[in-house]
Amino acid sequence: MNVKATPKQRAQALLAEMTLQEKLSMVHGYGGPYVGNVNAIDRLKIPALHLEDGPQGVADGVRNTTCWPSALTVVATWNESAVYQYARAMGQEQRIKGTNIMLGPMVNIARVAYGGRNFESYGEDPHLAAHLVRHSVAGIQSNNIMACTKHFVDNNQETDRTTVSENVDERTQHEIYYPAFKAAAQAKSASFMCSYNLINNTYACENYQTLTVDLKGEMQYEGFVMSDWGATHSTVKSANNGLDMEMPGAQYFGQDLVNAVNNGQVSKTRVDDMVLRILQAMFQVGLFDNPQTGNLGDNSQSPAHQQLARELAAEATVLLKNEKNLLPLSVNTRRIAVIGDDGDKNPTVAGGGSGHVNAPYVISPLQGIRKRVPSASVTYAATSPLSTAQQVARSADVAIVFVSTESSEGSDRSTLGLGSEQDALVRGVLAVQPNTIVVLHVPGATVMPWAAQVPAILCAFFPGQEDGNAIADVLFGDVNPSARLPLTFPVTEQQIPVNTPQQWPGINKQADYSEKLLVGYRWYDAKQIAPQFAFGHGLSYTTFQYSELRVTGRTITFKVLNVGSRAGAEVAQVYIGFPNSAGEPPKNLRRFFKVNLTSGESTTITTTLNALDDLSIWDIVSKSWKPVLGVFQVYIGASSRDIRLTGTLNQ
Repeated sequence: MNVKATPKQRAQALLAEMTLQEKLSMVHGYGGPYVGNVNAIDRLKIPALHLEDGPQGVADGVRNTTCWPSALTVVATWNESAVYQYARAMGQEQRIKGTNIMLGPMVNIARVAYGGRNFESYGEDPHLAAHLVRHSVAGIQSNNIMACTKHFVDNNQETDRTTVSENVDERTQHEIYYPAFKAAAQAKSASFMCSYNLINNTYACENYQTLTVDLKGEMQYEGFVMSDWGATHSTVKSANNGLDMEMPGAQYFGQDLVNAVNNGQVSKTRVDDMVLRILQAMFQVGLFDNPQTGNLGDNSQSPAHQQLARELAAEATVLLKNEKNLLPLSVNTRRIAVIGDDGDKNPTVAGGGSGHVNAPYVISPLQGIRKRVPSASVTYAATSPLSTAQQVARSADVAIVFVSTESSEGSDRSTLGLGSEQDALVRGVLAVQPNTIVVLHVPGATVMPWAAQVPAILCAFFPGQEDGNAIADVLFGDVNPSARLPLTFPVTEQQIPVNTPQQWPGINKQADYSEKLLVGYRWYDAKQIAPQFAFGHGLSYTTFQYSELRVTGRTITFKVLNVGSRAGAEVAQVYIGFPNSAGEPPKNLRRFFKVNLTSGESTTITTTLNALDDLSIWDIVSKSWKPVLGVFQVYIGASSRDIRLTGTLNQ
């Protein structure tokens, strides 16, 4: 075969040599050591497919692998390079383990604040998710293995996830829930996974509209679609409507599919399309040209990956509040109290379910702080009893309270709060120690009834095995915080956009997306509700000034200056307000730029918006993107609520 031939041409040539039986053997799973397995076809030298969970590292109980920060954690860096390095490193470990399909990234929008898998997601904003997922797909597939972008689509809750119908209107689907998947398709994600739920009362894995019309048609996706594990519900309907591979077994795409092809219910042309998509993906990432030798027992850890895990976790730590510049702490601080089960007794560093990774070790915050300031007196108290925690806090110069909540695939969170015991801990420590810092290990949006009283708050999300080292790096200023919230933190649970049983978890297994485009910060803006901490919010140990906004046509230029005393990184955010006639939310994120500046240094940022991608709405009549004409508002700021510059754009 001509090695200069395209992956599609090579796949077509190989397909022509296959028997019908061989073709049908490739469209379903088998038993085997991986979470998903497709047997090799030795006659044609077609390698086996080994599928493994991987949103936070090699999962499913596998040992000797790195427990990375969760995806949402790394997304909080708002840094394309960090996301790429993260994905590339996870892909390297999967390849060492013999995996050639990594089941990730997971880009379902964090619509439901309680969502059990929000820690695996890319946050609440479609532009942020779409922009970053391109780098994730590229990073994973740089290892000659496939990415599997999941879960297509509207898999935005764990409650009743296999039986609930997510009822979404067409415009909302295209503007909120499709963009990250479309970006992954454009980045040539080798595979997609369709989800458990129903979409407008049709199962996602047999949904002609979403799989064939939208994904393979409008988005021009050329890869293959596998089912989530057990999410296939039919043979003929699934095959004809766009499913290419059943996982993990052969209940519907085994003998039943053979029979359906033989009796003409599923055409041989459709079978060829299914197999061509799989083979093309295999050629595209290099499975034929770069054979693997690893297995799940191999050790995929390395000092370089431990260091990267630490750097990612530190860069992903969001400084939510810092009154009177309590942070960073001086390395000469003499007496430090570390308080809370999460500080040492039981640190929460990862989520549960298919995203859970067996950490080879966990550096607790207490360990990390003691290692960073060995000369200080660092004392520890657990969450209970409160009297002991207060005693330890009272005798210290500063108290650092670690609080957390868990989250897992399979169930949504029952509350956005941390529980009365942890809230009482924070209040109790604050009562005896004014220099109190709170550090959160949380899977997403969290309610903090004490936030107004606490002088300094850090959010570390789920930071992985290097937790304590990373938080020490931030606490003592070795790393200047630069992360931003990828989702909104409300003041109370009553503020959130999805706040009725009809919306979530649904009534009679019908979940109605009645908020439509008002997901996340869009809701808070439209309803003029002040959140606790806004989408895009995050502070630094230095200060940045914005100036000189110019809008010329669709080109936007502005200047960012570091007016503080130390080097740092700012995430400058560009939001667009559509003309009222468009029926859009007040603000939509359209660009962001992470810039590193030394003290006194400035940079000029220039970006040109695209009429079709940035200034259009989905038109349900023409079934296409329609540019909006009129006067747009331009908002430049450090968060969705911290707008520093405003202008107008005419189109």
